[in-house]
Amino acid sequence: MPETSFGRNKRLLTARAYQAVFADTCYKVAHPNLLLLAKPNGLCQPRLGLVVAKKHIRRSVDRNRVKRVVRETFRHSQNLLDSLDIIFLARQGMDRLTPREQTDLLENSWRRLSRKLQAEQ
Repeated sequence: MPETSFGRNKRLLTARAYQAVFADTCYKVAHPNLLLLAKPNGLCQPRLGLVVAKKHIRRSVDRNRVKRVVRETFRHSQNLLDSLDIIFLARQGMDRLTPREQTDLLENSWRRLSRKLQAEQ
C-alpha cells in the first residue's frame, strides 16, 4: 500500500525549489479558480508547494480552508503523480466554492495532470 502522508519530504520548502518549477514548467493544468504547474523532480515521490495569495482570497480562514483541501486531495492522489514538483496557485473565486466543490475540482485537476504525464511517457 502506498504511503499517503504529507511530511516534509512531500513539500516544496525553499524558494529555489519554487523558482525551479516557475522557470521550467513542463505541465500545466488551468481552471478559472486554480492553476497547477509541474515539472519532473528526479526523486521517487511528488512534492507540493502552495501559493494562496491574500490578493485573491482575502480572509485567512478561507485561505487556510483552501490549503487544507489541496493538501488532503494531494495526499490521496499522490500515487498518480509519479515524481513531480507541483505548485498549486489559487485564483480568484476559489474561496467561493464549497469544500465539496473544491475537492471535486482538485481531484479532477490531479487526474488531468496525471493524464498529461501518462500521455508524454
